[in-house]
Amino acid sequence: MSEALEMNAQTIHSYWITASGREGCSGSVDARFPYWSFTKTVISICALKLVESGKLDLDAKQDGKPYTLRQLLNHTSGLPDYGQFSEYYSAVAANETPWPRDKLLDVALANGMLFEPTQSWSYSNIGYMFVGELIETTTAKPLRNVIADMVCKPLGLNSIELAETCEQFRHLHRKAATDYNPKWVYHGCLIGNAPDAARLLHALMTGQLLLPATMREMLDARFLGGAIPNRPWTEYGYALGLMSGAVKGAGKAVGHSGAGPFSVNAVYHFPDLSDPITVASFTDGTAEGVAEFAAERLAESQ
Repeated sequence: MSEALEMNAQTIHSYWITASGREGCSGSVDARFPYWSFTKTVISICALKLVESGKLDLDAKQDGKPYTLRQLLNHTSGLPDYGQFSEYYSAVAANETPWPRDKLLDVALANGMLFEPTQSWSYSNIGYMFVGELIETTTAKPLRNVIADMVCKPLGLNSIELAETCEQFRHLHRKAATDYNPKWVYHGCLIGNAPDAARLLHALMTGQLLLPATMREMLDARFLGGAIPNRPWTEYGYALGLMSGAVKGAGKAVGHSGAGPFSVNAVYHFPDLSDPITVASFTDGTAEGVAEFAAERLAESQ
């Protein structure tokens, strides 16, 4: 199915906020969705706040491992990703109980590291699982509490929580969520509505969460390539918990896309527009490009 037909066949739930203070929506503002990999942006924010307080070091090796926190956050650690293994997807599709951590690592690390740190780039959910664990060890708190205390409570984002049970997923907008166990997302999966996703990224990009020097570190992106088929990117890269590049009509885009077995999202800030805008778009399916095109078109139209 073409991108245009997919857009017409699916309901897009979006929320947007501009630098001048205008806000708007399409679809439901109350429906809650999995944030999928937008969770990585929030994990990165928490890690960087711990860097600001001196509790973590971006460039120190991790407990004798060859990689640093920075390399985990920008996917240059060399760690593989469990998403490349067919047995992982088969187990999820069969509604099996999520694997214990040791089994996950046995499968994913069976062939060792992909490359020496910084020598290449490869997306790794395992790297973010390690960051989440590091945050918990450093704070002596569950990740859900750290995210609530550092991000959600200060910003009043009442719909957002870290999903840890099937029961939490049963209350989400998509019927397909009923049978999904969020423990399959090993770095954790936030759930929440579209307005709070937009407000979270808007707060980050307007300096409400991190110090200016820390934001410069977070936004420092590695260029990865040009156009991607069936997606709006004309160039793209990755920073610390942020996808960063340019899209066809709205210029620079910084944020994160997310995809799971039954839904996708795109949460992006577009700073090049005359009234910079942050957009969060959610829909069903598995094609991230559908949500990304929706966010880009909404940004251009405001």
